[in-house]
Amino acid sequence: MAKQKYYVVWVGKKTGIYGSWGECQSQVNGVAGAKYKAFESRAEAEKAYARGWKGYWGSQSSQSSQSAKSGSPKTAGASAARSPRAAASTQEEIDYDSISVDVGTRGNPGPVEYKGVDTRTGEVLFSCGPISKGTNNLGEFLAIVHALAYLKKQGSNKTIYSDSVNALKWVRQKQVATTLKRDESTKEIWELVDRAEHWLRTNTYQNRILKWQTREWGEIKADYGRK
Repeated sequence: MAKQKYYVVWVGKKTGIYGSWGECQSQVNGVAGAKYKAFESRAEAEKAYARGWKGYWGSQSSQSSQSAKSGSPKTAGASAARSPRAAASTQEEIDYDSISVDVGTRGNPGPVEYKGVDTRTGEVLFSCGPISKGTNNLGEFLAIVHALAYLKKQGSNKTIYSDSVNALKWVRQKQVATTLKRDESTKEIWELVDRAEHWLRTNTYQNRILKWQTREWGEIKADYGRK
């Protein structure tokens, strides 16, 4: 019995992760510049989808475009899937049709607030806080999940940017990993975190959630300017 593969569609009629080549093919056939690739496991596919196509799409693109008509795409392997460091160093372009999120803190832990802005215009789309006591990473986590819920309500598949590696990881895992204790002073943020984790466990989404490349692009558009 053939081992199941998972197919990531970054650019197509509907982006996402698909469990069969037929589903993938229906999303990329006839789409100019379609970008997609097969992976051996769901975890690899989710990681690739979150990172974005430029970490995986290179010299294989012309072959893969042709394969949409004649066969299945090349499975990502050691030569195709780059390391996180290599992916981060590519000359990736900013997807301006997106939401950027960031957190502002006064001490860590300390009072926390966060917001999501239109990456192109800087318009504030939502904000929350100050929350009495929390951490930078928890604020980033809440901001990403808030953005996901905001976009789902709109029926939008827009990209979300965050500059927090830990928060991006927690969203993928649907669970935070923090040393912040649960007590009366942190009750407010923990209630929000519990709700956010529940939302992730009970909802699906097609949005890409990507790392904002601060070194190449400057501060994220939602930055509070408190560094």
